[in-house]
Amino acid sequence: MIPANTISKKRDGHNLNRNEINLFFKNYIDGLVTDAQMSAMLMAIYFNGMNEDETFALVETMLYSGEILDFSNSQYYVADKHSTGGIGDKVSLILAPIMAAAGIKIPMIAGRGLGFTGGTIDKLESISGFETSPNLKTFQHWVEKNGYAIISQTDAICPADKKIYNLRDKTGTVPSIPLICGSIMSKKIAEGISGLALDIKIGNGTFMKNKKSAFELGDWMKKIGKEFNIKTDILYTDMNQPLGNFAGLSCEIEESISCLKGTGPNDLMSIIFELGSKLLLQAKIAKNYSSAISIQNKIIQSGEALMQFKNSIKSQGGAFENFQFQNQAKYETFVHKKESGIITEMKTEEIGWALVTLGCGITNDNKILDNTAGIEFYKKLGFETNEDEPIFRIFCSNKSKLEKVATMLSSTVVIGRHYKEKPLIYY
Repeated sequence: MIPANTISKKRDGHNLNRNEINLFFKNYIDGLVTDAQMSAMLMAIYFNGMNEDETFALVETMLYSGEILDFSNSQYYVADKHSTGGIGDKVSLILAPIMAAAGIKIPMIAGRGLGFTGGTIDKLESISGFETSPNLKTFQHWVEKNGYAIISQTDAICPADKKIYNLRDKTGTVPSIPLICGSIMSKKIAEGISGLALDIKIGNGTFMKNKKSAFELGDWMKKIGKEFNIKTDILYTDMNQPLGNFAGLSCEIEESISCLKGTGPNDLMSIIFELGSKLLLQAKIAKNYSSAISIQNKIIQSGEALMQFKNSIKSQGGAFENFQFQNQAKYETFVHKKESGIITEMKTEEIGWALVTLGCGITNDNKILDNTAGIEFYKKLGFETNEDEPIFRIFCSNKSKLEKVATMLSSTVVIGRHYKEKPLIYY
């Protein structure tokens, strides 16, 4: 295979066969295709897309580039949840222990921050000692023992995707439906699951900016799920404003604990219950939607969900003893608007980039995350505000970054006189 010929073929809008896709991506893992050549291929896919056969081949190539977990002997339903990413999206941290307490095994391979969206693994690593990179035998043991475990992608699981993941971020090819499908579904299938609930975000704070592209992505995910015998349910949710009351690193862990205690914000809990219901119905643990909601509420109120969370964190080496003290920010400030009125728009992607600047995401200039960093949202869409009331509280341990982000955030909120409420869940 000559890499340039394969790239040229895709660049010119022709379809690649299964062998061409497999060989090109395998050669990239083996070092026979360079980063520059893979970048060109990613851009060609970004602009020209992939048909069904190509997309299935891409998923298969990424899947079989590494090992696949086997839960075939488990007496429990094995499933997972995935989100396409957003600001303040901590659903995985809360949903997994609830599902584990309900009797579903959740082997979750999660990601780090990608572009302006936060990463579940980055948030979990704000817990001192928390282990995100075990070998697969240990990972499977944690899942079987505690009902769930959340780890980062390892060299053993879909190494092709792991190597390409960062390259997509650097080359601006993240919002490509075939590449998103290949990345998400290969990792999920490799977990050895039977069911999957997908939360596809729609709005200005995620990669899918409109319903059309989000629904197209959902259709592709369902096709792939069917092809690989994974029960796949889709939820389409709003990301035109941050989810919950906090976004950042350790602050999202704290908000997750509040949710598991039964005191979480309504928008966040609504999405958790919807996704949880889909999994409980798949597993036949719930007979209908209302019983699925009831099961989840009882698990939270009984304290089982929080206990599952703490047991899992402990098994993965995490220590909560000094969590708040270790993650206490040195500095904080508040963002106000100079006019009064109703918040009619939040530029959520810009809020995401502000979080990255604050230290919640890796950049070329900043290789170390600030676990203390984050934003608290006092007011969101539809809220009335005046110049005396703060909209955001910003906190971190770098004073110069704090001042820079305060300036960035002041322009992310639009004040008007009328606001038409957007749905939280799209159908």
